[in-house]
Amino acid sequence: MTLARFFSDNAAPVHPAVLDAIAAANAPDAAYDGDALSKRLDAAFADLFETRCTALWVATGTAANSLALASMVKPWQAVLCHREAHIEVDECGAPALFSGGAKLILLVGNGAKITPAAIDRAMAGIRKDVHQVQPAAVSITNATEYGLAWTPGEVGAVGEAARSHGLSLHMDGARFANAVAFAGCHPADVTWRAGVSALSFGCVKNGGMNAEALVFFGDAPAGLLELRKRSGHLQSKGRFLAAQLLAMIEGDLWLANARAANAAAATIAQAAGARLLHPVEANEIFLRLSADEAARLRGAGFDFYDWGEGAARLVTSWHHGSADVAPLAKAIRAL
Repeated sequence: MTLARFFSDNAAPVHPAVLDAIAAANAPDAAYDGDALSKRLDAAFADLFETRCTALWVATGTAANSLALASMVKPWQAVLCHREAHIEVDECGAPALFSGGAKLILLVGNGAKITPAAIDRAMAGIRKDVHQVQPAAVSITNATEYGLAWTPGEVGAVGEAARSHGLSLHMDGARFANAVAFAGCHPADVTWRAGVSALSFGCVKNGGMNAEALVFFGDAPAGLLELRKRSGHLQSKGRFLAAQLLAMIEGDLWLANARAANAAAATIAQAAGARLLHPVEANEIFLRLSADEAARLRGAGFDFYDWGEGAARLVTSWHHGSADVAPLAKAIRAL
């Protein structure tokens, strides 16, 4: 049986425009990040975000997040994040490895969002002396681990709280495109205009092959290039990563792909109805599903992720059209 894959957007194929860009880059050029395509990244992201940017390609979202945080904190400092943040539960300690030992201080909040009040409470409980780990950054995820999109106002409030405590703000944007597509805002409004210093700009989940962007709004911190090299992410043929990112952003493919994935998710959400565990604001659907119901859906050829007992996560992608989604929606309604 051929599975209809809703397990992860990482399982999606590479978008044809990205493959074309990789093929077009297959010509002699300078090595590492000295090629013509890599040199265009800063300006391309500056156009997208309407401000001066420093943009670096890396191969994975884990590397983008960890390099960003390592540039913001010292080994003896900490990052405030949600207890279910990807950097806590899904990156195998990479932020600590890249930073040389910095700690993650975990906060709570509905839908995997943290609040200014949670930041204030955490900071109030830490003595300002050499015996306790001092936070130096905050990290949020957009869209969150439960598929919720941050509004510019929500990010701005967290950004203001971070600034009041002298903390930098990082955004894990593995599904940034989906969040922006849902919010309908300018990408600048939910990033640097709201106080974000660095963004991990997701590409792979949105139709890319093996390239993500680490975007700093303004100059890159001192030592960032050395951190990328030392971590093994200065690829010798970087033009192939740069080509993917440029294909995504220069013609707004990143947004078109996200809108397609979001539309597919909305169709499934409508079918799920009262089964939904969280509002569907991006391309992830969390729903109540018994073991028997999950087996019935899998028996009908649908692939998805068990999310603890009695729940499931389904993820749509840029390539999911109505022909892919309508049978799943029908099957969910029939449960």
